[in-house]
Amino acid sequence: MLRPKRMSKVSVTGSRRVLDDVIETVHGLDLVHLVDYDGRWDGFENGDPIEGAEEASGKLVTVRSLESILDVDEDDAGPSRIVDDEELEAEIERIRTTVNELDDRRDELRAELRRVDERLSAAEPFAAIGLDLELLSGYDSLDVVVGEGDVRGVDEALDESDDIAAYETFEGDGAYVAAFAYPDGDATNVIDDALVGVEFTAIEVPDEEGSPEVYVDELRHRKQRLESQLDTVEGELEDVKLDVAGFLLAAEEELSIEVQKAEAPLQFATTKRSFIAEGWIPTERYGELERALADAVGDHVDIEELERASYDDHGHAHEREHVGGEGAAGGAAAADGGAGYTDVEDEDEEDEHHDEPPVVQDNREVAQPFEVLVNALNRPKYNELDPTLIVFLTYPFAFGFMIGDIGYGLLYMAMGWLLFQYDSEVINALGWIAVWAGIFTAIFGYLYDDVFGVHMGPDLGLDLPLAGTLDKGLQTVEWAEFWIVACILFGLVHLNIGFVMGFINERSHGLKEAALENLSWVFVVNGLWLWLFSGHLLGPKPDFLVGPDNAIAEVTGVAFTALPETAGFVGLGILVFGVVGAMLGEGPAVGMLESVTYSLGHTMSYLRMVAVLLAKGGMAFVVNLLVFGGYTHPETGYTLFGVPGAGVTGYEAEFAGLIHMDPLFVTIPVAIAVFIVGHIVVLLLGITAAGIQMVRLEYVEFFGKFYEGGGENYQPFGYRRTYTEDR
Repeated sequence: MLRPKRMSKVSVTGSRRVLDDVIETVHGLDLVHLVDYDGRWDGFENGDPIEGAEEASGKLVTVRSLESILDVDEDDAGPSRIVDDEELEAEIERIRTTVNELDDRRDELRAELRRVDERLSAAEPFAAIGLDLELLSGYDSLDVVVGEGDVRGVDEALDESDDIAAYETFEGDGAYVAAFAYPDGDATNVIDDALVGVEFTAIEVPDEEGSPEVYVDELRHRKQRLESQLDTVEGELEDVKLDVAGFLLAAEEELSIEVQKAEAPLQFATTKRSFIAEGWIPTERYGELERALADAVGDHVDIEELERASYDDHGHAHEREHVGGEGAAGGAAAADGGAGYTDVEDEDEEDEHHDEPPVVQDNREVAQPFEVLVNALNRPKYNELDPTLIVFLTYPFAFGFMIGDIGYGLLYMAMGWLLFQYDSEVINALGWIAVWAGIFTAIFGYLYDDVFGVHMGPDLGLDLPLAGTLDKGLQTVEWAEFWIVACILFGLVHLNIGFVMGFINERSHGLKEAALENLSWVFVVNGLWLWLFSGHLLGPKPDFLVGPDNAIAEVTGVAFTALPETAGFVGLGILVFGVVGAMLGEGPAVGMLESVTYSLGHTMSYLRMVAVLLAKGGMAFVVNLLVFGGYTHPETGYTLFGVPGAGVTGYEAEFAGLIHMDPLFVTIPVAIAVFIVGHIVVLLLGITAAGIQMVRLEYVEFFGKFYEGGGENYQPFGYRRTYTEDR
């Protein structure tokens, strides 16, 4: 599960007479990840598309254009169908004619509507002024300007101008103004010159006559008619969509398959009478490919397993198996009737033509949804360990630990179930992640004895087995300190797994290099913390970590003070050994600096889990305190919600709560609203806080120790039908 599926590079060599049958068979298997021919063999060229490819591509473009015009999506598909070639051509042409006519009409109406809107926007200011349009233009000696601005400022500017003999302004609604002015002498553009520096925006006068109010009314009426016509056309297009959407989706699928098959030879190496096709398949399915081709074309093709890719540093395959002896090009030459082509290459040439195997992640079904989190960062390389299983084991566990509430857990599971309703593999995977996170949230919630922050035992009087075994540490310092220690230990385990995976990934560099670059950090991190948990120099160490009052002893009752002092000396020795190794592997300065970062910084980063645990628990506590009120024990400081039940004594009222605040129950609706809204906020913040913080720990602290990513996705030559049935 930590490795991708083993891949084999295969070659299919044969006569061009059976090329169509081979393509049909391989396509039906949906198995071979084809590799493009790179021109490395003399006498071989990339093949030409099969006859009809261009025509099918043209039809496919037409269908996709029609889908775009009609806004067809997968939700519009009807039942799957068999698509006949004759029906396909005739129906596409019929739909194209109808849709293009309606679409052209719609474009015309939209363009006309835009023009009317522009004219309407330009005319409305003149209707506000109330002057006939022909009065606003066409003068030889009179300067006229219409615009929007500060009317008083316009009057003052015109009055102060020396170039204006007389003027008149007409004010309309909305700060619109028309200004008429007689120039003094031969001056021109006197209004524009006078209004420089005045808040004023000129508006072009429409080339129309008559009342602007009538003109505006006509434009508005024209706009209404255009909108009505546009609605009619769009309604007709919607009717066409409902009628043909299923056919278009089926036609697109059928044509996509046809084009895919027709263009496959472009990836092959071909001569006049033979072809070679190469690609990658999961090694375990090689026999399936052999049997299918043998059934389809018998001995007219030669199938070879060229390589079985090993998991080396670059993903290259060093375990080569030349089954036929001649090699792919040699076999093709024989099929071609010649003897001039061979597959004999020196090692350098082979390395030059290596292509990286595609990646098929090999995870159990229960862990597969978590591939989404891994691949969101990057798909693992073929040579890398796949961290999906570790993410599956740690992510929901840590999420549940941080939120820890039965009520929230059930809601997270419900949210996951809602995501299952979408027809999307990615969204469905996120749904499973939400379900797993909800399961662990509910489990930890039971152990914390929490339902929406309310304790089932002391608050509700329920005595359930194991409920309340754990405590979030909101009201007990010992538990808060215990979770600090627990998160450090969790981080140490998580980091060590990452270092070991990094060593495995890089051991092809040589054991020495891999050890210096990875295992050195194992010694550095574990050496420091082994010393910190030991009895050597107890004084400067935190009391909750080691000593008579350490958190482990306080919470569990185990007689533990510290590890033996000898363990501390061993830890220091391991630490020094690791630092020396890191300095040799990374360089003195970098090795020394990162020793501090890895041993303390990365490990302490896991304390964010405790922060989220306390923050989310505290928020739920505050919501419940506002709603139910609380009673605090004067000695322990422990708070119960509501009125203490029978047998619970010694508690003093801290806050009455909205439920008990008003004897006439006026505050009860407010209490219900506060409870619902408050816990929704906590629920959503839990997703962002716990979810994002754990993703960060996975990506930065864990993946950063070993993971590079960048693997090629396995895309087999084939098609999974959705809207059509095979003929």
